[in-house]
Amino acid sequence: MDRLTLMETFICTVETGSFSAAARRLGVGQPAVSKAIAQLEERLHARLLLRSTRGLTPTEAGQAYYEAARQAVSLADEADAAARGAGAGLSGRLRVCAAVTFARLHVIPHLQDLLDLHPALDVEVMLDDRNIDLLEHGVDVALRMGDLGDSSMTARRIARGRRVVVAAPRYLARHGVPQVPADLAQHQAVTYLQDIGAAGTWAFRREGTASSVTVGGRLRVSAAEGVRAAVTAGMGIAIASEWMFAPELASGEVEAILTGWELAPIDLWAVYPSGRLASAKARVFTAFVEALMQAPPAPTPAAPAPAASPPAPAARYSRD
Repeated sequence: MDRLTLMETFICTVETGSFSAAARRLGVGQPAVSKAIAQLEERLHARLLLRSTRGLTPTEAGQAYYEAARQAVSLADEADAAARGAGAGLSGRLRVCAAVTFARLHVIPHLQDLLDLHPALDVEVMLDDRNIDLLEHGVDVALRMGDLGDSSMTARRIARGRRVVVAAPRYLARHGVPQVPADLAQHQAVTYLQDIGAAGTWAFRREGTASSVTVGGRLRVSAAEGVRAAVTAGMGIAIASEWMFAPELASGEVEAILTGWELAPIDLWAVYPSGRLASAKARVFTAFVEALMQAPPAPTPAAPAPAASPPAPAARYSRD
């Protein structure tokens, strides 16, 4: 095998965790994959993979080679794309990472449009609310929200959204509707642990006036899906991006309160692995999501009008 093919075989083996899985993905026999890895280790005079009952894991040398090889293969793909011309479709695998709720609501339902435009493109979406190591997991581009703690990452802001305070009508009916931010101190807050801006102290502004309130609550959740479930169940109030509760805000299942007060906005970023140029596939995906976020939301279907009731007997009505 040529060097690039050996690299691609090794990359696939690391990412699938076994020779047999790599063979299935590559469409070759398992012996061919085993032979390729052995040939690569012999050429490099280094052990790249450790074999155990749980599968294959890269050695320290193997992990370093994997990261460099992925970058080399990506650059080779870029060269091929440039030679084919801008009009050619994308091909190969694109690995994306995004928060579970955001991807489920705003990205995955639209991915068929991207796949239709690029029939030779395969997309893998890793759903994780945590900020995982992109190089370690072989991610080409991640969608992240809020402040980026690692300034060494290559990132581009692709959207800015509003934060709102939300609650279910049933919770507000039982506990009352806060009229000013200070009222929130008397309510149960559902805290999203991944969002620093949604924990502890909430800062509001209105017409140049600032107001901060320290909130408390008995429920803290590490995933946005849990926050959504708790709020819609009437367990408390939460601060969240409009993106997180888009369907429920549209349907009235939850309500935005204190709308006369502003919270700090939240940014959506496309983040690329440190030290690596964004591939053509990653750039196209980023532009695709950016366009999605700028498009106006689809109108919510109107609820069917209730059937007209037959007129009541006149004797039932009185002016008294």
